[in-house]
Amino acid sequence: MPSDAAPVVLELSKVVKSFGAVVALRSGSLRLSAGSIHALIGENGAGKSTLVKIVAGLYRRDGGGFQLEGEDVDFVSTAQSKAAGIAVIYQEPTLFPDLTVTENIFMGRQPVGRFGRIDRKAMRHEVERLFTRLGVTIDPDRPAEGLSIADQQVIEIAKAVSLDAKVLIMDEPTAALSGVEVERLFVIARSLRDEGRGLIFISHRFDEVFALCDTVTVMRDGAYIATTSIAETTPAELVRQMVGRDVTELFPKMESTIGEPLLEVENLTSPGIFHDISFTVRAGEIVGLAGLVGAGRSEVARAVFGVDDYREGSVTMKGRRIPRSRPTEAMRAGLALVPEDRRKQGLVIESGVGRNITTAIRRRLSRFGLITTGLENRAAREWASRLEVKAHALDTVAATLSGGNQQKVVLAKWLATQPDVLIIDEPTRGIDVGTKAEVHRLLSQLAVEGKGILMISSELPEVLGMADRVLVMREGRITAELDRADATSENVMFAATHASPQATIDAGENS
Repeated sequence: MPSDAAPVVLELSKVVKSFGAVVALRSGSLRLSAGSIHALIGENGAGKSTLVKIVAGLYRRDGGGFQLEGEDVDFVSTAQSKAAGIAVIYQEPTLFPDLTVTENIFMGRQPVGRFGRIDRKAMRHEVERLFTRLGVTIDPDRPAEGLSIADQQVIEIAKAVSLDAKVLIMDEPTAALSGVEVERLFVIARSLRDEGRGLIFISHRFDEVFALCDTVTVMRDGAYIATTSIAETTPAELVRQMVGRDVTELFPKMESTIGEPLLEVENLTSPGIFHDISFTVRAGEIVGLAGLVGAGRSEVARAVFGVDDYREGSVTMKGRRIPRSRPTEAMRAGLALVPEDRRKQGLVIESGVGRNITTAIRRRLSRFGLITTGLENRAAREWASRLEVKAHALDTVAATLSGGNQQKVVLAKWLATQPDVLIIDEPTRGIDVGTKAEVHRLLSQLAVEGKGILMISSELPEVLGMADRVLVMREGRITAELDRADATSENVMFAATHASPQATIDAGENS
């Protein structure tokens, strides 16, 4: 925790930014001290990204104050922001894939030796020194293509350190990382803080905010709400500040009547990926599929829907066997799959909201092989309204929507097919707490209406809060099937890790 005497490295005061008639920031404020990690939180659309883009030089503010180390600044480009000592580490870094790690770090500022030639030896030596300083092992000579997201982020951090950045902004950096990768990132972040740098950490994950940060600022509806020491607040208080009300029920589970089997999976096997997978999803039932990253949950979902092949076993919908590797047959049988990666697998990111929603039902909407705009818009409008998608118009490009609204568009697309069973992979990953509650309420309502739901989630509270029954996977196999009453965090983690129940409990108490 920084002392009160720590110098303020970055300060934004009552910043205003509009895009035409849309006000993105009404009063954005943030005060970052040197030697601290400062969380910036808020629902999607709260103004966090706009504030960061002003600091990064992507946008110019319309009003308010902006100071760096006590001096007024007004960046007109990202180059100005970088030159002033500000670096932004995004969720998905944009490295040059054909260049080496070293070349990416020194892009545009390669040291020159005798005769005007690039001094590659000096570059490599500096990169090795940077990686040693950060405590990571990455080959400086390997191409960036094929690197994990975690390693790409480390390269961006190394670049920032080499530029002696005073301020590092991490925008949802852990969304695509495993637990081990997250901890490595936190170790690096703490070391940068201890060097006297100021870090801004943007995340929807409260456990990470409380584990890493010293201070937290909350934004809502484009305005500053409060700044608090992490030691003096609670997740419940932060939720209240974020949404403007008490969210006492994040998992609004409704009572539903569980009926006949809809989806039956028997002995599904894909060698080296998953083995002997059998389960049933009934009408009105939410079945949670839990397990650690890499357990094979998403691979099972993709095989059941026909996206991926499998060698043995069968998938049956309402007594009708579905041919393998045939997603169109799965859809006709009443199955729908909301994939984990909504941007790459669930959306046509450059198309409008309306076109995305009707993608899976265009054949149904056609008349004599033609689709009218009016017919398409009516179908899209119904589902956009039901899921409360926040977009200015149906032709709003999906790429411009917040993560929560993109998730709603993907859900709308598949619900428009009127499925009997919805498979949904990581339903609330990367979305804010208010939108999470909305998605949970929708899933619960679908179950009440008689739909069957197979919900894959890495968030254990989500599984425990929403599922009527929990299947646990480990290393490609189902290791437990637990009724709602027996599905405790200890039992699920025991099945996911094969650790002893008491060891799991002790680890939780000592964390």
